[in-house]
Amino acid sequence: MRTIRISLAQINCTVGALEANTRRIVDGVNRARDLGADLVAFPEMAVPGYPPEDLLMMSEFIEANLRCLHDIVRAAHGITAVVGFVDKADDLYNAAAVIHDGRLAGVYHKMFLPNYGVFDEHRYFQAGKTIPVIDTGCTTVGINICEDIWYPGEPITTQTLEGGAELIVNISASPYHAKKGRKRNRMLATRASDNSTIVAFVNMVGGQDELIFDGESMILDQRGELICKAAQLEEDFVTCDLDLDAVFRERIHDPRRRKEKRSRFGERNDVTRIHAPAIERKERPPVSPVLCRSLSTEDEIMRALVLGLNDYVFKNGFRKVLIGLSGGIDSSLVAAIAVTALGKENVTGISMPSPFTSRESRADALALSGNLGIGFMEIPITEGMDVYNRMLEQVFEGADRGVTEENIQARIRGNILMAVSNKFGWLVLTTGNKSEMCVGYCTLYGDMAGGFALIKDVPKTLVYTLANHINKTAGKEIIPSGSITREPSAELRPDQKDTDSLPRYDVLDPILQAYVEEDRSVREIAAMGFDEALVRRVLRMVDVSEYKRRQSPPGVKITPRALGKDRRLPISNGFRR
Repeated sequence: MRTIRISLAQINCTVGALEANTRRIVDGVNRARDLGADLVAFPEMAVPGYPPEDLLMMSEFIEANLRCLHDIVRAAHGITAVVGFVDKADDLYNAAAVIHDGRLAGVYHKMFLPNYGVFDEHRYFQAGKTIPVIDTGCTTVGINICEDIWYPGEPITTQTLEGGAELIVNISASPYHAKKGRKRNRMLATRASDNSTIVAFVNMVGGQDELIFDGESMILDQRGELICKAAQLEEDFVTCDLDLDAVFRERIHDPRRRKEKRSRFGERNDVTRIHAPAIERKERPPVSPVLCRSLSTEDEIMRALVLGLNDYVFKNGFRKVLIGLSGGIDSSLVAAIAVTALGKENVTGISMPSPFTSRESRADALALSGNLGIGFMEIPITEGMDVYNRMLEQVFEGADRGVTEENIQARIRGNILMAVSNKFGWLVLTTGNKSEMCVGYCTLYGDMAGGFALIKDVPKTLVYTLANHINKTAGKEIIPSGSITREPSAELRPDQKDTDSLPRYDVLDPILQAYVEEDRSVREIAAMGFDEALVRRVLRMVDVSEYKRRQSPPGVKITPRALGKDRRLPISNGFRR
């Protein structure tokens, strides 16, 4: 029986940490060789990290990336390795190096360059033109990169039909949003079954600024059935033996394939062959396919937020974080996630009550800190408010009190948080959610002040879902019930409620999703059952708040369209709906 043993190294790379990434790759090569693997694959752009953005404009970065690739080549003896890197030829290419037994046997250049959403690859790369396959002597392997496999035609059809590839290895850095993995799994299964080929997909894992890479690398057989699957949202390493004869048997019973091959007879053949003869192995330790379970949507989102926060904090040289605890649900959720991501010893909360802060909110902030076991401070802001009022009394004489005085309170709190941050080197986590960020229900240099906006892409209704999920999973009250059941309020004036300024969140969030994530028009959203005047008011709030969002910290992307690279609207914008 013809078999090939393949390892998928699902590693967490850091953009620009070339030497550290190289060590991870070399360690993965050695691990795969010790397991008797014939081939080991690493994610897209594993050497430089993804996305390197304008680091690619720096020639010294490109050259350093190539030197690291050469170090990997020298270390990769006794095995074939597929490694993502930046290639420099007549232009720059998003590339996969095929390393065989200590030599660079060939290179594949990514053909389809995504230029939508968070992607901007046309800015940096040229598209590949050739379609190489690896000839091992006993089988043929096709290599492609991320976006290349999302299309039903090239390069996979040429690799399998003309190149005869029985195994397709796709190296990816596929960014996460909730439930995306299910769509990606269906796509990969379709590619495998449509082309009667085994598909091995290795995905990057980890957080990079706003982006999360969720891993979930997998291998599917020639019928699209799952053979093995790596863990979701954590580093993993899977090794599996693949039955190549089963691919051949499937193909000889597939009349569609013969017809397609005949139709291509006489066409120009773009396939080039990379020779990587099989390396004889006397003994192999036994391996068993691993099928990691899929996570629930709530667990998936929680793990994504934990991973994104952990990597942002530690990859940027921080150790501890600081959170303003209002006693409300948003700051409670942020604190709970921070403890899971960083450990309770690395999280501190500050309660900053004003004369408008309710007794219940103060009690819930204190209870939360006790439930989580985090450091806690209370710094009342009443004295600061009095000082500001006296300072501005003459300037504001004759003017009514209003939003200005409310915003001063938020800015006093922001100043306190940043002062403590500066003094001790702790990273401030802002606590605003996506609903608030969309409509501008937030204060510049106030509650927006900080270094990382953890739940910036979490709608308010989902905040409630996650808070309840935390308590249910723990089997006890982590987030105080009052924080969850109390009507949301900024508590910046007497008896204030969010609904004084906004629709109920169960009404607001569907409107925001339709507009921000789906680009629906006023009429389309109204047709969903919402009052048209209300829809126009909400959309106007979104549009005029773009300048605020531009000044907000980065935050973890968990929806299909986040408030960052995904959505790029002009601030000076005269278009009205």
